[in-house]
Amino acid sequence: MKKTIVRALSTTALLSTVFAGTAMADTYKVQKGDTLGKIAQKYHTSVKEIKTANGLKSDFISVNQMLQITVARKMTQASQPTTYTVVKGDALIKIANRYHVTVAELKQWNKLSNTVIYVGQVLKVSAPKQTTTTTKPITTTPAKPQTTKTATSVYTVQKGDYLGKIAGKHSTSVANLKSLNKLKSDMIYVGQKLKVPAQKAAVTPAITKPVATTPPKTTTPATNVKGTTDYVVQSGDTLGKIAGKYKLTVNELKALNKLTSDNIFVAQRLKVPGTKTEPTVTTNVSAKMIESAKKLIGIPYVWGGSTPKGFDCSGFVYYVANQAGMKIGRFSAEGFYDRTYYVNTPKAGDIVFFENTYKKGISHLGIYLGNNQFIHANDGGVMISNLQSKYYQDHFESFKRFY
Repeated sequence: MKKTIVRALSTTALLSTVFAGTAMADTYKVQKGDTLGKIAQKYHTSVKEIKTANGLKSDFISVNQMLQITVARKMTQASQPTTYTVVKGDALIKIANRYHVTVAELKQWNKLSNTVIYVGQVLKVSAPKQTTTTTKPITTTPAKPQTTKTATSVYTVQKGDYLGKIAGKHSTSVANLKSLNKLKSDMIYVGQKLKVPAQKAAVTPAITKPVATTPPKTTTPATNVKGTTDYVVQSGDTLGKIAGKYKLTVNELKALNKLTSDNIFVAQRLKVPGTKTEPTVTTNVSAKMIESAKKLIGIPYVWGGSTPKGFDCSGFVYYVANQAGMKIGRFSAEGFYDRTYYVNTPKAGDIVFFENTYKKGISHLGIYLGNNQFIHANDGGVMISNLQSKYYQDHFESFKRFY
């Protein structure tokens, strides 16, 4: 990625560096053992912001050096926006993740019949206030269930877990999990402790009733499906929507997947009519991309480079993808962003995008390797980096996959 041009930080620029809050300047004297990362963590800011505020061209600092620090003060929830204006490159799932809501909620609040949006469109990103909604829970919902909704327990992340899977296991949504644990992205790691809604003992009897009353005759047509493939549940999906897409009834779809209720969760795999040839090809291409990418580690960074003599971030992805047999064009980071689609559960070989690095918007990309690692062409050349580092967490935009 191109190095950021250092500019003098005016009052207006200083205010713009703080997410939904106000800012003030503070002075810090460098102590023995200090690093920019350590100081940034102490003041809840970023290394990039400290370097910009002090005109630093590298991470080198010296003992007793005086640094200007931008200290953020968060604004109250009352100042958070209730509407959002669509910009180039936006998608409903991207906007939903940004405001910790679901695609289904965005569609409901904005009366959308599909996920198509356009630049300049103004969308509601929070639920409209309605006076009538306060009377319904009072008369129909007893006090005890309300208290169980707020009760939480602790879940330890296991190998193979992702937010969608954990949310489905605990009958909640990804947005609620992220809100409970104050997560800024969908990234989690093995051994991490997460707050999850406490299980309700009263739910079990309610689930058994539909099982006993479901007529077995309506499920028999599903046995006539000759070939099946996997469908990954997306945000906003329902059994009725998926069944309609594959010309099945809901009962047929439930029988095919041995479901006892209509509950499904994001990233869940369902059997649907079709073949299973495509996933094998995709896996082979991804493996070849990763194999080719790792052979290039250490090759220097060259702005606009797309050959083994030197790469920039987009030139690196272009070269590796073509080496794997994809035959794609040479595009910028934004160009590749427009030629990929969002995935909730990233796999090795997917593309990871970052924003607002050396310029506004989509400005950097790499190839995901799994276990929160990705390979990319950076200022230091082709290297492997960790998505859990503060810099990449601050600038992470999304995981996507080539069409």
